[in-house]
Amino acid sequence: MQTETPATCAFQGTTSIAPSRQPEDRLIVALDVSSAAEALRLSSLLIGRCRWVKVGMELFYAEGRDLISRLQDQGFCIFLDLKLHDIPNTVAAAIRSVAGLSVQILTLHAAGGPVMLAAAVAEVKLLPQPPLLAAVTVLTSIDQPQLLSIGVPVSPQEQVLRLATLARNSGVRGLVSSPQELAALRHTFGPDPVLIVPGVRAAGSLADDQRRTATPGIAIRQGASLLVVGRPITRSADPARTTETILAEIAMALDE
Repeated sequence: MQTETPATCAFQGTTSIAPSRQPEDRLIVALDVSSAAEALRLSSLLIGRCRWVKVGMELFYAEGRDLISRLQDQGFCIFLDLKLHDIPNTVAAAIRSVAGLSVQILTLHAAGGPVMLAAAVAEVKLLPQPPLLAAVTVLTSIDQPQLLSIGVPVSPQEQVLRLATLARNSGVRGLVSSPQELAALRHTFGPDPVLIVPGVRAAGSLADDQRRTATPGIAIRQGASLLVVGRPITRSADPARTTETILAEIAMALDE
């Protein structure tokens, strides 16, 4: 039997839940660092400020399950961003292997195709505490020339909508896209999908290697469910203060 979703991790599981109106519920801080020590130093500064942290490939491959448990002990909801992309059997097996971590969100690539996506959805339904599956559409570092270089002769928005439709038809509730596709996704799919948006940069921040970005306020107004912010916070001289500035911008957009 599926256990009750914790109130602080409102997007877990397969039940449709409206996004929280609290700004601290809408921000995921990406702990894109290489060691548990650095991740825990950063997360300790975020306790009481936001409820979500992202653990991506770099950190998970380096530190694994123990770090996830320690972050959960600090009270954080976990966005495990592994971007699974392989044959259907391998992706289903990977989901089984991380099932015991009880993370709230797990990513996979929509480009893996309908059979892979359906296998992932079927596997998640067997879990007692199923994570929300979120399908990555087009990475925020990719623009139209890069799409053309890999044989995709359409705009990023067209490709995002194509892959998002594929994911939704396969039963995936969450979608990951850049801020620039948010309005089109909401127009196409309505309020149900959980839209997770990386490439968020506060006004005046460097874009780094991101090509399709927006400010937190714009992303919320365009329909984002959750915002993923990494380097603007983690490389800040004062991560806690930067987090509070971003939360204030989210709160202003939510109030509007």
